[in-house]
Amino acid sequence: MDSPIGKVPQPEIADKGALVTIRRQLVDTDFGQIHVRICGHGPAIVMAHINQQSSDLYAELMRELAPDFTSIAVDYPSHGMSDHIPFQPTIGDYAECIVQVLDRLGITKAVALGEATGAAVATELGGSHAEHIPAVILLNCPFYKNRKQADTTHAPLKQTFRPSDASGFPLTRTLDFMLETDPAHAPLHPTQDWMDRINLAQIQCGRHRWQALDALNAYDVGEGLKRIEGPVLLLMGEHFHYAGIIHEYRERIRRLDAIEIIPDGRFCLGWEKANDVAALVSTFLRPHRSLVTM
Repeated sequence: MDSPIGKVPQPEIADKGALVTIRRQLVDTDFGQIHVRICGHGPAIVMAHINQQSSDLYAELMRELAPDFTSIAVDYPSHGMSDHIPFQPTIGDYAECIVQVLDRLGITKAVALGEATGAAVATELGGSHAEHIPAVILLNCPFYKNRKQADTTHAPLKQTFRPSDASGFPLTRTLDFMLETDPAHAPLHPTQDWMDRINLAQIQCGRHRWQALDALNAYDVGEGLKRIEGPVLLLMGEHFHYAGIIHEYRERIRRLDAIEIIPDGRFCLGWEKANDVAALVSTFLRPHRSLVTM
């Protein structure tokens, strides 16, 4: 796929397969200045990240996709290097923010890709902004039957798994702490580099770090999945805790092109399984070229 969508600033790719450059910039939106990472050439894929993380966790996936796609990874408001917002946003707000980023970059269409909370944002993009988002890729998409289940599921994150100081500011964690207390939200084989990026992202969020999780708790994922208009690729880690309820997604997604369970995968598939995800994304988008090119 060699036709770019929109006027995306194109970074240089070093010769002989060396590291692909990721360009960073700030984009003015109604939610303040939003930090984005841009990488690659070709049709656009806009990426929404896991809660309390940032676009930095997509660096590996962006580089894997770079020969065929332009990746635009967005830091939500109050996350990464984006401006902080003092109010509680909704998943719809995050989707609107991303649409504004695409508009400011001159991109008319982009595939939406997101993991965990980012999958909810991608779901909302595919339902409420279908004119700009012709296809959706969901990684480890959460599913809750109701708000009570969401609150119960996420309560341990606030109470135990993600500690803070007496003022509410997040504390850093070690790999041992993560794997002992909350392995479900870690990759199957995490490294110190991964943990360092997670700790940095928590600090960047500061006391606003629960905004994205609270937005997810209030979002009806099941109804959102029903509203996606374009084709959908659903990817799940083999050991991710929602991999056992694939039937719930089949019942709701109208144009579910494919479901792939990624072996030896758990959380942070975009980081740990970047090669596998990139290959599956390329295969999924190949027959939909007319949707994602101008």
